[in-house]
Order: sequence, then structure tokens, then C-alpha cells
Amino acid sequence: MQIFIDLANLIRGWITGMGISEAAAEIVMTAVGAVAVIVFILIHVILLILAERRVSAFFQLRKGPNRLGPIGIGQVLADVVKTLGKEDIIPAGADKFVFKIASTTFFATALLAYAVIPFGEGMIIQDLNIGIFYFIAIGSTATMSVLMAGWSSNNKYAMIGGMRGVAQMISYEIPMVFSLLGVVMLAGSLKMSDIVEAQKNMWFIVPQFIAFLIYYIAATAEINRAPFDLPEGEQELVAGFFIEYSGIRWALFAMAEYANMVAVSAIATTLFLGGWNAPFGLTFIPPFVWFMLKLYVMIFTFLWVRWTFPRLRVDHLMHFGWKFLIPASLANILVTGIGIYIYRAITG
Repeated sequence: MQIFIDLANLIRGWITGMGISEAAAEIVMTAVGAVAVIVFILIHVILLILAERRVSAFFQLRKGPNRLGPIGIGQVLADVVKTLGKEDIIPAGADKFVFKIASTTFFATALLAYAVIPFGEGMIIQDLNIGIFYFIAIGSTATMSVLMAGWSSNNKYAMIGGMRGVAQMISYEIPMVFSLLGVVMLAGSLKMSDIVEAQKNMWFIVPQFIAFLIYYIAATAEINRAPFDLPEGEQELVAGFFIEYSGIRWALFAMAEYANMVAVSAIATTLFLGGWNAPFGLTFIPPFVWFMLKLYVMIFTFLWVRWTFPRLRVDHLMHFGWKFLIPASLANILVTGIGIYIYRAITG
């Protein structure tokens, strides 16, 4: 962790030593951080595609990819080459401008969410005072990209998928936000680093376990992962809102799904699992390593859930969000507030 901080300070000193103003140096450092995030996402997309196949094969008693390279890792590279070589087809009746930018904005939304994720102490692009609020606000904009893709395709299945996506993402955004309020109340801050520091003695998953479950379920629906992948719904919508996309534009939607999965896992790690804090006093292991280990555990659970539970029916999904998750999240806020009041009254 200290190596990354020292390297960042070295680059910053080198930039300012060239006579560049402090503000310009900050912009350059932010750009460097953005490039690092893009590389991080691309590497994890490749790894997660392979992991998804291997995990699904394990749960379904199949072999999975095992021909190209060790444990089939070459299959992912072959798929990348195949996708890049595919023709970019745009339907004749589509709104071409909206059709083209929908996949780009969808991936950009996933990318922007990483700006406030602390991968270790001091390892964050922008430690905003409203870090959680920023993450929620950026995540909600993905709704527009889904609707843009469905509407601009001039395809009834794509339109239905887009409308499903909007309804689902809006419905589950509410309990997800409410589930995070309990953590904010305990930490007394919206700042990511402050929330991690508040968990030095006890991770928030202990007093906020119900909130963690609500967040996990809502986040799964928010990023359209199975069993909540109704905007895609292969049985009745073939591929949903991006059915008309091909080549690199289709790949951007796929990459955004994995990028969003990593992002929500990182937020769960930060808010509920202590972030970079080491468990059981094992501080000799670098904080960055602890964060990544917790992150991979969360990602594995998303893969596990996808290949274990069947897809829900759309009306059941909506009822579950509005009639159960929202009341449960509100009840959690009430109980958390009462608990904080009692604790403060006892401790004076």
C-alpha cells in the first residue's frame, strides 16, 4: 500500500517539478488514476469471464472451458478476438445516434463509479465527502442507457427489455439506498474513508446484517444479474434491450455488467466488511490485499447465486422489491436509529 502512495507522490512531485501548476497536476493525477481503473476493469473482465464459466461448470457438473490453454484461459482471448472482428450492425429503422451512444454511456457509468472506491488506505481517486451519494447518483444514470438501447433499436423485444430494466432498476434502487442509510447513521459520514475507519473495531455487517442482505439482493437486481436478469430474459426476450447489438457495442454491455458487479462488491466490502481493515489483528498483511480478498469473496457469491437460483417472474420480482424489501429497509433504519439513541443515552 505504501508503495502505491509513494509512487503517486513521486509522480505528483515530478509533474509539479516541470513547472505545472498544482491544479493541473491534480488533473493529471486523476487521469492517471482513471487509466489505472480502466486497466483494472479490463483485467477483471477477462478473469471473471473465465471464472463465470468455470464456476458454472462446477455447479452444473460440466467440464467448462478446457481446450485452449491451461484451464481454458485461451478461450477468453479467442472470444475477445472474435468479438473485435465481428461486424458492427445497426438496424435500418434504428435511431442511429442514440443506438451508438447507449452502450458507451452504459460502460462509462460503470467506470465513473470507481472514482470513490477505496482499494486501500490512500488508494482512492477522489475521497469525496459525499462518496456514497456520488456512487448512488452515478449508478442511477445507467437506467437511461438501458432505456436508450431498448428504444433506439426499433425492436419490440428490445423495447420490452428496456422498460423492464427501467422498472427493475428504479424499484430496487430505493431499498438499496435505504439499506445504506443504516451504515451512514453508524459512521456519521458519507465519506468512504471515514466509514472504513469507523469499522476498525467491528465491521458493520454485524449490526447491519439485515441491511447487508437487503443491499445484496437489491444490488443483484440493480446490475441485472441472474436470477434478476429479466431485462434480458432469454426465454421470452431472446436478449432483451441489447438484442440488436453486435461486435464491440455488444461487448461494452457485457463488460459493463462485470464492471458493475465488481463495483457493487467493492461497495459492500467498504461499507459492510471493514474495507481494508484486517480481521483478527492480522495487520502484517497489506491493507490492499485484505480489500481484494474480501472483494473476491463477494464476487464469488454473485457467481454462486447466478448458477444456483432460477430466474424470477417479473411480477414476483416487482412485488418482492416494493412489498418486502422497502418495508424491511425502512424498519432497519428505525431500529438503527433507536439503537443509536439508546447507546448515546447509556454512554452519556
